[in-house]
Amino acid sequence: MQKILIIRFSSIGDIILTTPIIRAIKEQLNAEIHFVTKKAFQDIIAANPNISKIHVFNESIAEVIGELKKEKIDLIVDLHKNLRSYRLIRALNTKSVSFNKLNINKFLSVLLKSKQPMPKKHIVDRYFEGIKELGVVKDNKGLEYFMDESKLKLYEIKSQIPSKYVSIVLGGSYYTKQIPLNKVLEICEIVPLPIVLLGSAKEADLGKKISSLFPSISDFCGKLTFNESAYVIKHSEWVITSDTGLMHVAAAFHKKIISVWGNTIPEFGMEPYMPHKENVILEVNELSCRPCSKLGHHQCPKKHFNCMNKIDFSKIVNLNWQHA
Repeated sequence: MQKILIIRFSSIGDIILTTPIIRAIKEQLNAEIHFVTKKAFQDIIAANPNISKIHVFNESIAEVIGELKKEKIDLIVDLHKNLRSYRLIRALNTKSVSFNKLNINKFLSVLLKSKQPMPKKHIVDRYFEGIKELGVVKDNKGLEYFMDESKLKLYEIKSQIPSKYVSIVLGGSYYTKQIPLNKVLEICEIVPLPIVLLGSAKEADLGKKISSLFPSISDFCGKLTFNESAYVIKHSEWVITSDTGLMHVAAAFHKKIISVWGNTIPEFGMEPYMPHKENVILEVNELSCRPCSKLGHHQCPKKHFNCMNKIDFSKIVNLNWQHA
């Protein structure tokens, strides 16, 4: 059986976006799939049944080169495509395939403050283009997310969440990707269902502020592991989130998503993949300073944060908030 190594070192959302490639290669080539990533992200794919072995490192790829050489990998699929992944490929001296990162297009989008330089193609579809020479084709099954529920504190979670609810994700890798407090409060006034707040320890104070104003809200910020947050997402009616890893978890569970976009744009290819037909994208179009980065900033470069502060949430008032 052919051994294929997939490279994606980080981060949470990016790793989840590799799951259609993992599945398609496994099913269509009947290959043994190996995956290399940073140890901090191991739990994101630990339960994926399509992966035979996960190789992790803390700081340096040198930590895994020895064990990977022993595996005698036949082919590498590089879905990270940076200097570190290039070094790993060279060290293993193995044939590899990759994809187009469109860095020049993203640079031009940021420089010109325009969506036009970006092709209308999701990054997952660009991944499939990168492996087409292997004879692997897109299977249209979407993203996947797996977790071992026996390791989750489900009794505690279930005792604190209502039967039907909307999850609001407060976190984000950068400040300019996060929904600001004033807009979250605006959302809480609109949503007709009970609300569950999700976020890391960094959002714990924010969660307390919001839940103090809306006592009926279930605040889990800083209280759950990522997989436990994923469980809450899985059972939500809707998920309201900025561009985060949990947004991609919601897409993997085919949830209805309201995605809120700040300094980045969906055209970078990271919007919810194969979205639910009722999904909503909220953003401020034709803002002269947007996009200001392909990733994000720790504060608004213009100090006004209009890409978030000017989003009109009244558009979500009449949504179909729950299943019949």
